[in-house]
Amino acid sequence: MDPELEAFIPLFPRADLTDPIRERENFAALATSVPPPDTSGMEVEDRTVPADPDVAVRVYRPHRARGAVIWLHGGGFVMGDVDTEHPWAARLAAASGAVVISVGYRLAPEHPFPAALDDAYAVLTWAAGHAAELGTDPGRITVGGHSAGAGLAAGLALRARDEQGPAIRFQLLNQPGLDDRQETWSARNFTDTPWMNRDKVTAAWRHYLGSAPATPYAAPARAGDLSGLPPAYISTAEFCPNRDEDIAYALRLLQAGVSVELHQWPGTFHGSQAILSAEVSQRQIAELGAALRRAVAE
Repeated sequence: MDPELEAFIPLFPRADLTDPIRERENFAALATSVPPPDTSGMEVEDRTVPADPDVAVRVYRPHRARGAVIWLHGGGFVMGDVDTEHPWAARLAAASGAVVISVGYRLAPEHPFPAALDDAYAVLTWAAGHAAELGTDPGRITVGGHSAGAGLAAGLALRARDEQGPAIRFQLLNQPGLDDRQETWSARNFTDTPWMNRDKVTAAWRHYLGSAPATPYAAPARAGDLSGLPPAYISTAEFCPNRDEDIAYALRLLQAGVSVELHQWPGTFHGSQAILSAEVSQRQIAELGAALRRAVAE
């Protein structure tokens, strides 16, 4: 474990997702403890995307932005909103120069799959049709997210490919949750890792899937064909249950002819980039921004 990160482990709240309402409150409190981002170089606006039901988004528009990212927050499918994601969405916009459209998708278990994916797809379609209004290029729309949100982004790319939806230029997937089966070495063995462990992942998938069987749009690792998907940047944490499924997905994308940049961060755990004082966290956030900046600029 990176020593700068290890020192903070006792301060992380224990969360098992057995009580989603209470965990949402704790998650929101944790988000308020993060130092506020600098938004002086961008416009920040709350919008509502017409859908059934409508979807709340927060748009971060840096000066002279070129491309955009549909950004999906983490939280195990059951926690988070545009407010808890504010520190990270703003930092991503500042680091990348891209318009960040942070999506307040519906949460499980009240709204199991496919509610969150439907919300994300509605925002993708809206962004493609309102590119001029957003000050971006419709040919430079990307998708991305962290953890559960990154899994949603991967599912969104699959759905857009299959339904011939809006063109997606790039996938920015940070520690994505991709496989409900939890059969990899890391998923089976990381039972007591910080913040995210096997039991918590199991609970997240149970809430998200409800009584429905998993499909590739819910759990992208189940997709049989990964060809024709957008290029991807995938980052993993060494002590994260998702680690091996993410690496396997990156390899499968490569074998399907999809360009991939894969970064495995040693000494880190799931979500540890939130510890902003750690040097490795600063590098992780900077690299996410740089990867997105390259994707929308090329």
